[in-house]
Amino acid sequence: MPENEKLPVAAQRRVLDVGALRALSHPLRVRMFDILAQEGPQTASTLAEILGESSGATSYHLRALARHDLIREVEGERAGRERWWERPAGGVVYDSRAVQGSPAGEAALQVAVAEAMRRRHDELMEFFSGRIDKEPAEWADASSSLTSGISMTAEQTIDLIKRIQGVIDEAAEAYRDQKGEGVRRVSVRADVFALKNLTNKKESAS
Repeated sequence: MPENEKLPVAAQRRVLDVGALRALSHPLRVRMFDILAQEGPQTASTLAEILGESSGATSYHLRALARHDLIREVEGERAGRERWWERPAGGVVYDSRAVQGSPAGEAALQVAVAEAMRRRHDELMEFFSGRIDKEPAEWADASSSLTSGISMTAEQTIDLIKRIQGVIDEAAEAYRDQKGEGVRRVSVRADVFALKNLTNKKESAS
């Protein structure tokens, strides 16, 4: 059994190859990919209605995502001739080491990451720049955006990432199929990266 399959479903992650990165380098595909994660299985028609696109366009992009196993058809589900599509459980990883040395792969990675980050930023801004004021009090209180600058070594930072990811994975696994009154999809995000060393730059310039 591959090592990844021994993990709980929520902790399983696929490192994207060049083909998958190219498939996710289109803004509409990134949006569709996110909708399938947030809203569950969809057809080309339901996606078209959500996105204000034609079903022909969404059907084309669904096939492009499916070719690289980013989504799959829901077994035993059909809406007439239309197929239902879903995202497999688990996450995806944009890892530069997987395409290192491949100019096409590195270019696809840059575009795919840019689209994913743009989408992520747009969602964050849309919520905190206005929609939070329209949410019920309990959901406004249940929303947060935290930032902290910490002085750590690479090893300490990796340990922190693993602990944060463990907490997220635990919650994702515990509540993965939860439904019922009061349940909503919640975005949980964590960005950990080294800041530019501005002090050294100033010192070297003097």
